Amino acid sequence: MQIKIFFLAAIFFLASCTGSKTDNKQEPVVKCEVNHPEWSKSSVIYEANIRQHTPEGTFTAFTKELPKIKELGVDIVWLMPVFPIGELHRKATQMTLAGELDDPKEQEKYLGSYYAIKDYMDVNSEFGSVEDFQALVGKAHELGMKVILDIAVNHTAWDHPWIKEKPDFYTKVNADSIPWKQEWMDAHPEYFKHLKELGMTYPIDPNETDWWDTADLNYDNDELREEMKKIFKYWITEFDIDGYRCDVAEWVPADFWDDLRPELDEIKPVFMLAEAEFPNHLNKAFDMNYGWEFHHIMNQVAKGEKNVQALMEYFAKNDSIYDKACYRMNFITNHDENSWNGTVFERLGDGVKTFGVLYYTVPGMPLIYSGQEYGMSKRLKFFEKDTIDLNDKGFYDFYLALGKLKKENTLFWNGNAGGDMETLCVKNKKVFAFKRFTDEADAFVILNLSGEEQEYTVPSGIAGAYTNYFKQESVVMNEEEVKTIDPWEYLILIE
Repeated sequence: MQIKIFFLAAIFFLASCTGSKTDNKQEPVVKCEVNHPEWSKSSVIYEANIRQHTPEGTFTAFTKELPKIKELGVDIVWLMPVFPIGELHRKATQMTLAGELDDPKEQEKYLGSYYAIKDYMDVNSEFGSVEDFQALVGKAHELGMKVILDIAVNHTAWDHPWIKEKPDFYTKVNADSIPWKQEWMDAHPEYFKHLKELGMTYPIDPNETDWWDTADLNYDNDELREEMKKIFKYWITEFDIDGYRCDVAEWVPADFWDDLRPELDEIKPVFMLAEAEFPNHLNKAFDMNYGWEFHHIMNQVAKGEKNVQALMEYFAKNDSIYDKACYRMNFITNHDENSWNGTVFERLGDGVKTFGVLYYTVPGMPLIYSGQEYGMSKRLKFFEKDTIDLNDKGFYDFYLALGKLKKENTLFWNGNAGGDMETLCVKNKKVFAFKRFTDEADAFVILNLSGEEQEYTVPSGIAGAYTNYFKQESVVMNEEEVKTIDPWEYLILIE
């Protein structure tokens, strides 16, 4: 019975292994009408965790790291929120508030969530002064990089002045009607007392979220919308930043973003990243959204829960939704994934570099998260100081080579500036192959997405002599030839 099941699965895979091509012969759902800044066409984006990136955890210390980051081919530095963090209901862990701890010294250890903002018009003194921040932006610009600020405008900290001065800026509900778990209420009596006094809460099922350190903003209020626009403009006009990464962008009404973008572009061409996977965000408001589905598929393939067929189906689906001009952000880690779901080694095992090649070479903009280029192997603590080790050079040269490939080979550029992609059938569900191409040039990528040696059949159209990019060796591919590929081996073949 096991043999028959395997045989039928193999037939299904071969029958469905027809490849997909990003030449968009079918009309995609989303037309990206945003005019991407010219400088973004070959960009790599870097997410910087100021608190953890250096022992000092300051703007000044991070500024000294910028030349090494630039060397990786990075054009966009995304700074995690730099704003002052709320004290009231500040978190110590996901389930504990710092103020509930008995020891005052223990309370001081917990610095809270970057995304519980109590002042949108200042910087966190933990990181330095506004002058230090200005110097960071200036140095990045001097090096030819752009800076975008991470901002959470769906909610604020509980001690933001608006709580008292502009209570109509917030969502209000009858707190008694919310189905809080009794054990949560018993564990946090002061929090729930305060919640009821204000008549405010987070307006989604509290059993699905634990964002107790934030209060939800009400975008039905036009005055709030105008105030938020002033904040977005302030950091561009006063500090010359180049755009924003917008936290939980799907929880803010889409028409707010659509109205905001042209007003920002009037000041200077900006780059906008939505933390969301909503296609309509890319119509008018944002340059790029998250490739969450791709990220999760890579994790599942690494664990053996899915295979190459899932990747082929994903790229076919992606082509049916987005036109080529759209930017998707590809990643194998970020601040959320690292802290809450595991390091790249926990999730991808020995395939970390293989999936690194994959997400760098498919259409989209690759993300590097602080410490990823040094092979960071720990989950960073989210609410307290936990310095990244910048001395491990094991992965630096790897990302250096990928950055060089991205910069120097236009086939791998972003959106319309890059080549099309076609997935290729190699008759092995553990080997993923595709080509990036224009009328002038081709490049092929072949990846063994397993921990065992695999055989694959050279697909039609790939015959020829190439250079193996990483090894700088000549490779000859003969059509229909059966080749072997080592466990987790990756090949980038350049004409």
